[in-house]
Amino acid sequence: MPPRTMTPAVRATPARADITGLILAGGRGSRMGDADKGLIELAGRPLVTLVLERLLPQVDTVMISANRNLDRHAASGWPVLRDLRDGYPGPLAGLEAGLRAATTPWLVMLPCDAPFFPLDLVARLAARAAETGARVVMAECGGHREPAFMLVARELADSVGAALDADQRKLGAWAATQGAARAVFDDESAFRNLNTPDDLAAAG
Repeated sequence: MPPRTMTPAVRATPARADITGLILAGGRGSRMGDADKGLIELAGRPLVTLVLERLLPQVDTVMISANRNLDRHAASGWPVLRDLRDGYPGPLAGLEAGLRAATTPWLVMLPCDAPFFPLDLVARLAARAAETGARVVMAECGGHREPAFMLVARELADSVGAALDADQRKLGAWAATQGAARAVFDDESAFRNLNTPDDLAAAG
């Protein structure tokens, strides 16, 4: 009798209803003169608003990670989360708070200063999660990882917390410990960050 071959399990692609969006707006903004980057305006509109509008059609619900000007961020009508740790420990802390608060199986995170991200970003990250079985999928473009654009399974909240407890703060390093898959995109301009006043002026 010939040996049985195992057929890989078919994994369903996470649907829009399975995914919460998290906009990271909780940093110091040091390269913007310590400004709250999410509230900096491009063409007369706050960056966080531009990102929110582009993200909403791609996810079930949205949260904003912020550590100051909470009332102004809350005026968007969406929940605002502070880091669970003091001292601006970085985007991994924003991810931790988001995973703890999410009620969907998946969370997609992206920065508030990247308002040109792909309109199919979430769908393509979700498709790679299904193809690979990975619980973390990050964008890649032009041969460069884009760890701030990442889809993460909610069940990994404890893993993120453990990394922060060990003073590991880099998104990419944590994602590597989880065997992160990558979704490759072609348009490098879609992932550009408006990190400085010159970046903002060039985009406007």
